[in-house]
Amino acid sequence: MATPPGPSRVSAPGTPWWRPDRFALRRRYLEARAASAAAVRQVFAGRGFVEVDTPALQVSPGLEPHLRAFATDLEAPDGGRRGLYLHTSPEFAMKKLLVAGMERIFQLSHVFRNGERADIHHPEFTMLEWYRAGSTYDALIDDCRAVVQATLAAAADADAPTLRWRGMEADPHTPWPVMTVAEAFARHTGIDILATAPEPAAPDLALLDAQSRRIGIPARAGDRWEDLYFRIFLERIEPHLGVGAPTVLTDYPIAMAALSRPKASDPRLAERFEVYVCGLELANAFGELTDAAVQRARFAADMDLKARLYGERYPVDEDFLAALAYGMPDSAGIALGFDRLVMLATGAPHIEDVLWAPVVGPDG
Repeated sequence: MATPPGPSRVSAPGTPWWRPDRFALRRRYLEARAASAAAVRQVFAGRGFVEVDTPALQVSPGLEPHLRAFATDLEAPDGGRRGLYLHTSPEFAMKKLLVAGMERIFQLSHVFRNGERADIHHPEFTMLEWYRAGSTYDALIDDCRAVVQATLAAAADADAPTLRWRGMEADPHTPWPVMTVAEAFARHTGIDILATAPEPAAPDLALLDAQSRRIGIPARAGDRWEDLYFRIFLERIEPHLGVGAPTVLTDYPIAMAALSRPKASDPRLAERFEVYVCGLELANAFGELTDAAVQRARFAADMDLKARLYGERYPVDEDFLAALAYGMPDSAGIALGFDRLVMLATGAPHIEDVLWAPVVGPDG
């Protein structure tokens, strides 16, 4: 699929996105998007998955500390109101379906994150999320490979059969390197990241600062270990990941566990991996945490952090915790940015180039 000529960003000032001349610049990207969605559905159908469709309106939008949600009120016919949110991920609802007895499910879901708009961010975007009950998180790597290859076959230019982003390329048909977080830090920075966490659940900022200063990235006033970790990662490691072939980054320190469970063979680590392509994060996967008490404690800690950083809290979905307590099967799940995948497959420079219509901005 040839790259459309000239600038294509739909948010260019002064020209409505629906003008036929401007839309024509993006049409090939959008036709590729439609073909990609069909190809993804074929992949999952061939692997015995059921497509599900859960509500965007939820009691809790998701409790990742750094994500901002859209809030609204649900009005009952009798005038009663209940505060709800547009979800940042369909995760809670999909995991309830696992408890209900579904075994392999996927969803192409519109999700919403406030305050995000850039070349690779949009306030409303499409998340491809899927879960396997009774599987380990390693099984998701093969799923992800099939999804990426099928998307490229459906969307890409026959003369450029690779994933592309900002002058870099990655061939998903070659072996995907698997690298641990510790190996990535050692290779690209010389830092022993696990040595900075003698107490794995409470890593030590001073120990990380002592190593990071040697590469010119010292801690700043008010930093937490996580802040310095991400600054080092974004500056020195992420740009090198997924060049030539997609990279699977795995074995995250347990302090970065999010919604994943500890690794049985090494409790310092979490059952978590991310997929990177051309220096761009594409997917995030977990061996899912199923312990309701541990999950509640993590939610509380995340909301305490959100309150300190941003002065707000989001409610916990008690129904989700009740479902975990009832008995969620051992499962693995992954979220993949579908719009980003289409960008990579088509070479589109902006996320809005692969969206049928953009969200209206503050300037209209």
